[in-house]
Amino acid sequence: MGEAGVVANNKPFRRPLLLLLVLLLAVLVGSCCAEAAADEGIINSKGAGGRRRRRTSRRRTSAAAAAAAPLMVPITILKSAVDAGAVCMDGTPPAYHFDPGSGAGNNSWIVNLEGGGWCNNVRACQFRKTSRRGSSDLMEKEIPFGGIMSSSPTDNPDFYNWNRVKIRYCDGASFAGEGFDKENGFYFRGQRIWDATIRHLLSIGMASADKVLLTGCSAGGLAVILHCDEFQAYFQPTTAVKCLADAGLFLDAVDVSGGRSLRSYYSDIVAMQGVAPNLPPACTARLDTTSCFFPQNVIDGIKTPIFLLNAAYDVWQIQESLAPNGADPSGAWRACKSNRSACDTSQMMILQDFREQMVATVRGFSGSRSNGLFINSCFAHCQSELPATWSSAAGGSPAIQNKGIAKSVGDWYFGRAEVKAIDCPYDCDGTCRHII
Repeated sequence: MGEAGVVANNKPFRRPLLLLLVLLLAVLVGSCCAEAAADEGIINSKGAGGRRRRRTSRRRTSAAAAAAAPLMVPITILKSAVDAGAVCMDGTPPAYHFDPGSGAGNNSWIVNLEGGGWCNNVRACQFRKTSRRGSSDLMEKEIPFGGIMSSSPTDNPDFYNWNRVKIRYCDGASFAGEGFDKENGFYFRGQRIWDATIRHLLSIGMASADKVLLTGCSAGGLAVILHCDEFQAYFQPTTAVKCLADAGLFLDAVDVSGGRSLRSYYSDIVAMQGVAPNLPPACTARLDTTSCFFPQNVIDGIKTPIFLLNAAYDVWQIQESLAPNGADPSGAWRACKSNRSACDTSQMMILQDFREQMVATVRGFSGSRSNGLFINSCFAHCQSELPATWSSAAGGSPAIQNKGIAKSVGDWYFGRAEVKAIDCPYDCDGTCRHII
């Protein structure tokens, strides 16, 4: 079906297929997430021949291990940002990791916004403040670059030689807060960190870039959605600017108790950290500020080309938004959340409905020729920075119509093909149709 998106027929959920659905979902977890284990089995296997063959096996194992080892990139503390009040939650300077480009990628840049949740009350923010998520003093001195950030031309053929930057996440509102809690000593300066770090990168060469990609996963993926048009505005019209949001499509969904756990959580974040002035004005002109922290209310108004990469059964959202502990006091969902084969009939129907909400959310978004889409039916969260899910070469990326994630993103960015792909769910009994 080429690059056109597909989705199941809009037929009623067939109960005779539920048992098959449960079994297939259990298999799905293995097929999407177990590539590393399979590779380990190959690496640890021993040759059955004599001494010379064993040496060859060891050499191959050593070479494979070296090839698989991710590039470790040192931290840069941006002390100059402090003068602009751009500081982490505890008042320390923001930070980033930078690996310069080479060859044909010398003038192309990836800017990756780190994810890592949010904080919505004093207790949660106090915990965050005393961790690497709230203090650059506590951050790792070097971190691995993998997946879309990899320097391997095999694993990351389209972006391996670009200038690659990861901006560390040390506020608590997806780089969008503005405020100061004097009583508790919390600096909510995500928007200032965003602005100061991007301006610094522009000053060290990014301003003259030919191609730029803003990316991030989870809370970083939400940050990409919130800042995509803002990012594009930093560049000249001649620069190709695009955005990739991985696992950032958080839904304003009803939880299993009939409430809206994530909406309540987001409302507290927006209020506590002063997010409202930094939300996209096209959204806040028509909706309340909490609604504008939800991507589904923002994506249709983004003018810059953007690609949404998401699992239809996003495991974080299933565990923390759809069936959080507070909405499940009896623990009825505990087994299902950790083992899909333990889900009963009604739980499977709720999971399927969640998937359908996600598909419905992107219908308008997918109408833009400049946008890209890859929604696969894995139980996953964040797929662009893990070698096993990013690259087919690295271990077997989830694929739609035989095209994996890295190839899909590359085809979209470079205009080789339109990519608007949505997996069939596992109750579609082979009757898929184009929706885009």
